Amino acid sequence: MIRLTKIFTFETAHALWGYDGKCKNIHGHSYKLYVTIKGIPVDDLDDKKNGMVMDFSDLKLIVNSLIIDPLDHGVVLNAQSKHKDLGERLIAEGHKVIFTDYQPTCENMLIDFAKKIQAKLPQNILLVKLKLYETETSYGEWRLEDQMK
Repeated sequence: MIRLTKIFTFETAHALWGYDGKCKNIHGHSYKLYVTIKGIPVDDLDDKKNGMVMDFSDLKLIVNSLIIDPLDHGVVLNAQSKHKDLGERLIAEGHKVIFTDYQPTCENMLIDFAKKIQAKLPQNILLVKLKLYETETSYGEWRLEDQMK
């Protein structure tokens, strides 16, 4: 069994409705997402992916289409909060707004990302870890092993 990790970066703003600190204001982050998968390398000389668990470019296509492209240079707001009105005004002004059905914290984003990525991976590949850096010194982790307890 081999683990592979691909690192992605994206710029996204968010605001936390009802929060009692600075993050109640719209602010941005330079996010860094580490995506770790595991599987058994292909052992078939006739397979173009011989020796690979998964082609890094295939993983990149999945994560870019589900996470990076939709979020990059956008504003993430909780559609269940009063931020929905603000988001709709921003959209009307031509801004990219992504509405979630959750408070857009690092923790909740990881849960959302894990669900989306797992659903698109090939059957023989497991998503085992996500690490999302919100700042240079702060990150959250999602681990498959923690979901099985």
